[in-house]
Amino acid sequence: MLDLLPDLFDSYAEHLSLLPPMFKSFGQKDCFWGEVVTVKCFKDNSLVKEALSKNGTGKVLVVDGQGMTDSALLGDMIAKNAEENGWQGIVIFGCVRDVAALKTMDIGIQAIGVNPVKTVKKGLGEVNVAVEIYGVIISPHSFLYADLNGIAISNQALDLSVLN
Repeated sequence: MLDLLPDLFDSYAEHLSLLPPMFKSFGQKDCFWGEVVTVKCFKDNSLVKEALSKNGTGKVLVVDGQGMTDSALLGDMIAKNAEENGWQGIVIFGCVRDVAALKTMDIGIQAIGVNPVKTVKKGLGEVNVAVEIYGVIISPHSFLYADLNGIAISNQALDLSVLN
């Protein structure tokens, strides 16, 4: 499926919240969806690395990096670990690095920008808490749907079999 979101909004608009159109695709999968796991952190990707080292089958990690762009919260080694652990995708409200390597990985990755500088590692942040990105509340166990048209959040899993 190349264009998921237009069909989702045609069928389920009342169940969806759309994130602002600021995210860009960096992974090999442009279209991905899954149950949400959240990390809230500030200039420290320790908890991102920890979360993506676990089984992520059917899941998408949403990282609220508070929109900071002065370092990258995801790079090739952590993304490769996520791919190997079955994660469907990663959404970073912040930056990524190693973008040429990320594009070769069979995982969905969206972020707001790129920065080659790594973060500090102090183990700071929170896991599986509700996060807010430009007025859209994203709770653990909600569902995220993403493609090149954008990123949408639903509080329930949507039946994709009804789509064209």
